[in-house]
Amino acid sequence: MHLSQYHYLPLTPGFFAILVGIFVVVIVLIQVGALRYAYMSLGLSSGTAMLLLFGSLIGSYFNIPLVNLPEQHVVSGEVVDFFGMQYVVPVVENWPGTLLAVNVGGAVIPTLVSLYLVIKYNLWVKGAAAVAFVAFVCHWLAYPVPGIGIAEPMFVPTIAAAVVALVLSRPYAARLAYVGGCLGALIGADLLNLDKVQGLGAPVASIGGAGTFDGVFLTGILAVLLAGIFPWKRHAKSAPQPG
Repeated sequence: MHLSQYHYLPLTPGFFAILVGIFVVVIVLIQVGALRYAYMSLGLSSGTAMLLLFGSLIGSYFNIPLVNLPEQHVVSGEVVDFFGMQYVVPVVENWPGTLLAVNVGGAVIPTLVSLYLVIKYNLWVKGAAAVAFVAFVCHWLAYPVPGIGIAEPMFVPTIAAAVVALVLSRPYAARLAYVGGCLGALIGADLLNLDKVQGLGAPVASIGGAGTFDGVFLTGILAVLLAGIFPWKRHAKSAPQPG
């Protein structure tokens, strides 16, 4: 087992380029000032926001190994189509089973940012409600995909996060959408389906990786758009009390 074999892009180059293109558009809008206030409303500076999105894209290449699950047959070097997206199965040699890992860009970074938003803006109750709703929807629609692990339609966490965030609180919609969409997707699609991973022949089953990363990344974009539509208008130094 070589270290380089479990570091790979979760999507094919063409589909990953689409996410890069979205990232570039967001950077341009930030630079011209169109989204600068939106990110401030979300609770992040424009520089931090750009670093966050860039880190998510770059971090999607890296997986942190957790444990190896015995597997009789492992798929290698294939491209799997699921709901219009193309996911990459890494090329592996002498692979003993399914490696359960955590993706840096699709799990570690979004989780840390979500915890920061929950703690700083006291979103414990509404944040938990948003996460629970998105997790339920994602768990319901997640599907075991041979060679990949667990996957879900790309826009499921994004749409579910938008709906529940707007219902819970429009002033805090952006923050709730990010927390609910990211943590809900990771919990509902990946963590609650870990028992289904073994037997799919996936060389690497990455939490927040292929099958989940695209939805988590787009949830970050959604949070920005909601922040622009429903900006938080209280004074920046006063901590929100959503209850």
